[in-house]
Amino acid sequence: MENNKPNENLTFETAIARLEEIVRALESGNAPLDTSLSLFEEGVSLVKLCNQKLDTAEQKVKILTMGENGTLTETDMKV
Repeated sequence: MENNKPNENLTFETAIARLEEIVRALESGNAPLDTSLSLFEEGVSLVKLCNQKLDTAEQKVKILTMGENGTLTETDMKV
């Protein structure tokens, strides 16, 4: 994947795996400067994508509370 703008349809897990590849490549120090810059830019875009996906997931998280009478109540998680 040589694209600087990650695909919005990537799963969180796929984006994280690609980030790990990028980190390994950058840490090796073997890539030419232009390639390293390109990888860095792709990594920044992937981090933004992952953060968006985490924010979306966090907004969906609900807290289930059991009342005294045994009924469950669903409320939004407060951050």
